[in-house]
Amino acid sequence: MASSSDVTSSADHTPENPESGSVPAVSEPTGGPARRGRVRARRAAVMAVPATLVAGALAVLTAEGALGVQFAISGMPFTVTATELNGTGFEQFGGLDTMAPGSPNEGDTGGQVLIITSAIKNATLTKLCQSVDLGGTNLLITAGSGAQKVTASDLTTDSTELSGDASFNNIEIGNDASTLTKAGVKGPIGVFSQQADTVRIANLRQTNYATTAGVFKLPGLKLGFSSKGC
Repeated sequence: MASSSDVTSSADHTPENPESGSVPAVSEPTGGPARRGRVRARRAAVMAVPATLVAGALAVLTAEGALGVQFAISGMPFTVTATELNGTGFEQFGGLDTMAPGSPNEGDTGGQVLIITSAIKNATLTKLCQSVDLGGTNLLITAGSGAQKVTASDLTTDSTELSGDASFNNIEIGNDASTLTKAGVKGPIGVFSQQADTVRIANLRQTNYATTAGVFKLPGLKLGFSSKGC
């Protein structure tokens, strides 16, 4: 979920050997040649997508079988901010999230969104804010603004954008995503990844398509509608 300038998964990301000839984990959307062409072009774009971590870019070397989450995403992005995130056991790699067939949010995406998956074994967040633009109004959620911080275990996020001031301890860059060990999440084989013992991000801001957690505690939770998002 991090990058020194910019920086996002869920457990059970199923690896796939691109040489095995098996059916990809991400199903091809149905449709004519134009639709299939858009999907292929989107997958090819993974080869050069900039990841948002560690003062540069993560090149995702292959997208076949890269699942960010094990559920169909709505296709509606949401914003997450926090004044500070601290985590132990950090991993990050690239992938694709898939919308439900026929989703009205599909647009020209072919029903797939190119994302960066970030996994943190244990995390604390200060002044968490999450907002979803519903068109003219925002669903706004806040928590952790008092003495108690938001806490999460087995936290994963699938992001298209992430920014903040980040620092890492014992970081490893260039791992194969299928060999990651720090957060207990395995990515697809052949995909570029990185991991670290700890991560800290100040002034965190993310654009996410999915978030999962084993346990998510939100002290001081407030939910409502607002003219402004996070």
